[in-house]
Amino acid sequence: MDQPQNQPQQPQNPYNALMELTNRLRILEGRYGSTRERMFVMNQNMIDHYKRTNVELKTLNEDIRDMKEDIFTVKETVRHLVQEMGNFVRKEQLKVLEKYINLWDPFNFVTLEEVEELIEKKRIKNVEPKRKRKKSSSK
Repeated sequence: MDQPQNQPQQPQNPYNALMELTNRLRILEGRYGSTRERMFVMNQNMIDHYKRTNVELKTLNEDIRDMKEDIFTVKETVRHLVQEMGNFVRKEQLKVLEKYINLWDPFNFVTLEEVEELIEKKRIKNVEPKRKRKKSSSK
């Protein structure tokens, strides 16, 4: 009875030995089935995760493509603005124009209507003295 506990006991009967092996086989089959089910679930989870990751990756790639297009559009717009700014008048050129405008003093210009009015007034003034002279000479 001084047998080590690590070693299984020797069955005394071949029928008991067969039953012991059958029980151990069932336990091992149960563990194997349980392990197989866990592996199946893990594989399914990995496949689902892979699919989600691929969808997210495609979405990110589309977003990046859209961003690149937007950046290109912004760059083109900025280039166009820079080209247009090159056509703007420089400060010195504006000062020269200001001097000419002040020299001409466009506020003293007259309109066509004003000129016609002035001509009409002059004509009327010139006609009246002639009438007076005619009247005085006819008397």
